Amino acid sequence: METQALKELFIDELRDLYNAENQLIKALPKMAKAATSEELRSGFESHLEQTKGHAQRIEEIFQRLGEKATGKKCKAMEGLIAEGAEAMGEDFAGEVMDAALIGAARRVEHYEIAAYSTVIKFGELLGEDEAVNLLEHTLEEETATDEKLVSIVDEFTVEDSGSADESDEEADSPAPTNNKKARSARA
Repeated sequence: METQALKELFIDELRDLYNAENQLIKALPKMAKAATSEELRSGFESHLEQTKGHAQRIEEIFQRLGEKATGKKCKAMEGLIAEGAEAMGEDFAGEVMDAALIGAARRVEHYEIAAYSTVIKFGELLGEDEAVNLLEHTLEEETATDEKLVSIVDEFTVEDSGSADESDEEADSPAPTNNKKARSARA
């Protein structure tokens, strides 16, 4: 692999991430405002501060590389944020709204985890150890944020809100089964 071409790709990926982080800096306050649980709201606010640090780390990498800290439109983040905005526009309330926000936030985190893992590998191939250390720190924070989001969902409870008529109908139908033979016999 040609070193100069890989370095150009590395810088291109950093520009994409820089734009992604800056888009997220604008989106997180809206997500925090839409959250109904204090824990989730606080988590979004905390991640906003971390995200500002992520952007600053990328700026530091650009400076070390002698590059101008500019972003390249990250269409993936734009789409993920649009999906999150769509979820916030739904009629969800309480924990359901929080679950929708967590789903949107986890998609963002997984995109960032994949993007940072990739750019770290490019940095390793190029011998950009200082950049790799900064990027690994961000990757650790992104992974921890995803784990925190999962822990919030684990605290949710689901209540049956069905009517009495629905439960009567369910009593008349056969119980669900995981047995493939039983399912194919009914088909």
